[in-house]
Amino acid sequence: MSKSLITLPPPRINSPVSLETVIAQRYTVAPYAEEQLTGEQIGQLLWAAHGSGSVRKRKGANGSTWLILYVCRMDGVWRYHTQEHCLTRHLNRDVRGELADAARNRWFLAQAPCVLTISAVPRRDAKRYGERWQLCYLPIEAGRAVERTLLQAAALGLTSAPVSEFDDARVSHVLILSRQETPLYLLPVGWPA
Repeated sequence: MSKSLITLPPPRINSPVSLETVIAQRYTVAPYAEEQLTGEQIGQLLWAAHGSGSVRKRKGANGSTWLILYVCRMDGVWRYHTQEHCLTRHLNRDVRGELADAARNRWFLAQAPCVLTISAVPRRDAKRYGERWQLCYLPIEAGRAVERTLLQAAALGLTSAPVSEFDDARVSHVLILSRQETPLYLLPVGWPA
């Protein structure tokens, strides 16, 4: 493992907890305990966000998937690469406090040990799939990713409070996203306090 690459453990595809139990246990909690998430937990959450079939079925332009995932932690911002199931360093600083400010002072974003950020490049993929894709299918796909992540978090004993209301330009500036990339969700994840 280098300082700019983290190879994640292979995701588990079975669990001792049933889907029904996870649905019954899923709840939103803030604040979070200070305990950091393991690489295995982060890898499992990212795998769930993309879904087992999304890599094979939903490729966009240049072989990339529709959704782009970032992991914001104390040690910086990391970009997830689905095919390799690894993280590469995107920024070398903690941005969680700035994300909290950009999300209308939702302090729990700064406190969460991990904030997953879901973004996309709507215009790039709209050229290939059409405007209806941008207006209808992209929001549905982002919502599915959030729901899968929330269920996976619950299965791991974690909690999350998804945030979709924030200043897009400020979040883009904080994460240094390209002009074409649009942030869609912020998902703080951690142990319930």
